[in-house]
Amino acid sequence: MKSPSELRTALQRQWQHGDKREARLLGGQDAWPIVLPIGRPSAAALKQDLDGIRRHVVRWRQVAIGEVLWEPIRYRATSGAVEIPVEWKLRRPSEWMEACASASIRQEFLAMSALVERTDAAFHSLLIRRRSLWQGKPLDEIVTAASLSMELLPGCAAGRPLRLLSREGIDTKFFERHGQLVTALLDVRFDGEVSQIGLESFLGATTEGDHWLLVVDLDGSLMPFRKLRVRGSELRQIPLPGSRLLVVENEACQHLLPGVSGAVAVLGAGSDLGWMEAEWLTSKRVAYWGDLDTWGLQFLARARIAIGRLDPLLMTEAVLDRYSDLAVAEPIGAGMESPVGLSTSESVLYQRLLHESRGRLEQERLPEELVRTTILNWAR
Repeated sequence: MKSPSELRTALQRQWQHGDKREARLLGGQDAWPIVLPIGRPSAAALKQDLDGIRRHVVRWRQVAIGEVLWEPIRYRATSGAVEIPVEWKLRRPSEWMEACASASIRQEFLAMSALVERTDAAFHSLLIRRRSLWQGKPLDEIVTAASLSMELLPGCAAGRPLRLLSREGIDTKFFERHGQLVTALLDVRFDGEVSQIGLESFLGATTEGDHWLLVVDLDGSLMPFRKLRVRGSELRQIPLPGSRLLVVENEACQHLLPGVSGAVAVLGAGSDLGWMEAEWLTSKRVAYWGDLDTWGLQFLARARIAIGRLDPLLMTEAVLDRYSDLAVAEPIGAGMESPVGLSTSESVLYQRLLHESRGRLEQERLPEELVRTTILNWAR
């Protein structure tokens, strides 16, 4: 037999499960009622601990939340049928919250109710499941973030820093406080694309040099360490050694890079390419290798504008045609207009990718031998 406190503890544990919270808070009438079995005392238990059974019955008589279902049960040890609590039925989310008898759960429930009432339905599942995105923050700002996320579009920052995006209720520190939340909300709208390429890249915002980039010594003797983490802002001021620089969009393909005499690679730049305007790069031979999709070509264009000249690697129609079986869908393109900074052939490729059903060929999907050969040929 379960006491009210035991079932209360079970209900509290259930609250902590995102699946159950989502199903019960957003499932409508199909999710309710929920019925929790209390259990029936055996004849032996009734005979051995009659006082304990009486206390059990009294405790359940005192429960005023939901509906306790009783059943008359006949035992040999009793002169007549005994009313025994057998199930506890909760009919709506508010009764679940009340039955938990927890101040923190009550606070969360009220906050979730307010968010569901004040935000677009597309975001309700995320906000119910991932409480950590908004807990401890003013609800009005969470509502503002949700409203803003319904308006933002790829490239809408038009080269401005995120802190300068103008909208009522948004100050210059808004994205610092809620960048993770806005990214998650936009992921709902754009099928995970935003977290994959980064919020600033997706919105076309200027990065402000606060990203950590991975620097790899491909030569093996140019730096005291094989790998280093360096901020983009520092690369504007401090030159890297070697005569060759390979800029790679994603860190995931670092295992594909060969050893190259006199070369250093910078990986994971994404849209953080402002450091490529540094004067020290003009004395080096620079190559850029990114994903073969509209976002990768947009980053290529930015890199070329920053430095004025570079060698793109593995970002051609020929590569796309040869390895089309490795391509996947690009959920959302970088914009309908080809970016300034692309060559004529790259602009044609950009437009083609916009209309391909599988318009994304990710760097790490390419054969290792192809990548190594291409980089070594570039470095000759």
